[in-house]
Amino acid sequence: MKNIKKLAVLIMITGFVIAGFQSCSQYPDNSGITLVTRNERVAKTWKVDNYKVNDVDYTSLLTACTETFTTQGNYSFQWAILGGTGSWSFQNNYAEIKINGVDNLSSKTLFILKLEEKSFLVLLYGWK
Repeated sequence: MKNIKKLAVLIMITGFVIAGFQSCSQYPDNSGITLVTRNERVAKTWKVDNYKVNDVDYTSLLTACTETFTTQGNYSFQWAILGGTGSWSFQNNYAEIKINGVDNLSSKTLFILKLEEKSFLVLLYGWK
């Protein structure tokens, strides 16, 4: 009987720990925790596959658009014959990415909603 109680308590504690880890993500749309650093999750070439402005879908205009982030803080984008380079860094306790120095524009801020190894969802509120 004691063993059954110990097993029940152990299962309950395990359940609370697992639920706690799943709700630890900083980003609202993430599915869980990962051992891959934020820098490593961002550092790759991302294809723009969804682009909306005021709920109007403009994705078809950006079918060939990619953005590349490196672990060294370099940023570049390519859209058909257009392209540009700059730098990027996390800010606001990893909740945002600031991109600087692209096409003579001072900066843009990406508000991170989801940052996983194969999924990167952000909000962009224009260039500053």
